[in-house]
Amino acid sequence: MPSPVPLVRVIRSGVEEAVHLGSIAVADEDGGVVASAGDPGRVAFARSSMKPLQAAVSLDLAGDELSDAEVAVMCGSHNGEPVHISTVQKVLDRAGLGFSALRCPPALPLDPETARTVPEARRELHNCSGKHAGMLLACARRGFDLGSYPEPFHPVQQEVLRAAGLASGTTPVAVGIDGCGIPVHAFPLLGLATMYARLARPARLGSLAAGAESAVRGMVAEPYLVAGRDRICTLVMEAVSGVVVKVGAEGLLCAALLERGLGVAVKVEDGSGRAWGPTLVRALRLLGALGREESTSLEGLAQLPVLGGGRGVGEIRADFDLVFA
Repeated sequence: MPSPVPLVRVIRSGVEEAVHLGSIAVADEDGGVVASAGDPGRVAFARSSMKPLQAAVSLDLAGDELSDAEVAVMCGSHNGEPVHISTVQKVLDRAGLGFSALRCPPALPLDPETARTVPEARRELHNCSGKHAGMLLACARRGFDLGSYPEPFHPVQQEVLRAAGLASGTTPVAVGIDGCGIPVHAFPLLGLATMYARLARPARLGSLAAGAESAVRGMVAEPYLVAGRDRICTLVMEAVSGVVVKVGAEGLLCAALLERGLGVAVKVEDGSGRAWGPTLVRALRLLGALGREESTSLEGLAQLPVLGGGRGVGEIRADFDLVFA
């Protein structure tokens, strides 16, 4: 079996101090391997990278015409900044519900600046509250039970399970519970990459096509609502046209190259998000997805500084190669 490979190296004063190992799969809409590094069969929970597909299901069930901002926050792992919370409220307003209907755990904002202004953890501040609000809207429109929407047996979660198999081209290896309490599905990286390739080609998702198209459009139009200040999803989508990016937990990251119909799935073995920026930028460069101006604008993500005494003494950089099929 293939093994993880070095994706990112941490260099301090000329010495390799740490290495982040991982695997990458690049797939087309048919589920074929386009390129890889390490083990494209490495199984990982989709975590928050599943959110665009979950949003597509909620949109299909609800039948509402939502704004791009509302859709983007449903797809996102937001920072908890005021703009994110007000947009989550708009989704709930459509269902005639308040923040008390959310079943995600109370949390503080991910954004440090905003967190300093918040006296206590609240449900709406959880980074997944947009996803939960979308599911509640679907329940309200379909007459489903509101209180049990996070449970695996609930009709919304059963529809997500069906959609996950359709989008990935395979049956989940396992179904667990995500940090926010919603069911989460495990797939080989190739299956996750296929899912994102099919988000780029929504016609492959049958009855979910309209919802998937809306999810992608919302993320492209409103990248700040997907994440927020200083977050990789927002930074890359603001800098690069035709790319959708969504991170998950434990070192997972997925991206769709919309014009080419390709999906990318990255798993960093140690779960570190520190490796995301250098890994994603190098993968996009190797896939020919970055123009000169876009590549330059992402240089700050591609090569992170290692500091000593407040000054740069090294770098965190990716130097892996993709093996093309």
